[in-house]
Amino acid sequence: MQWKYITDVNQIDEIKNQPGYSLIFKHSTRCSVSMMAKRRFEMDWEVIPEDTSLYFLDLISHRNISAEVAEKFQVHHESPQILLIKDGNCVLDASHGDISADEVAEVISN
Repeated sequence: MQWKYITDVNQIDEIKNQPGYSLIFKHSTRCSVSMMAKRRFEMDWEVIPEDTSLYFLDLISHRNISAEVAEKFQVHHESPQILLIKDGNCVLDASHGDISADEVAEVISN
């Protein structure tokens, strides 16, 4: 699997309008907790179906996009944070130690 980097605010509408499942990983490059959560997620992400689009958002470089994500998907901003999007709606929101590739895979399989 591979990250698709979010670098433009217009990508949020593209993700919202995309059919099926997409995942956004919001990451702070200055935070050791975020770095560990990302590493742990990537070590386990093979359990997530391959047709799931995985998006990566660097919060430090793109604060405006992070704010747009929170608004569009009606979630409270946290970092690190994952949002699982299905057909334009956030169906799973987890942060810090609750970030789990296994939980993402479980939600997708149900």
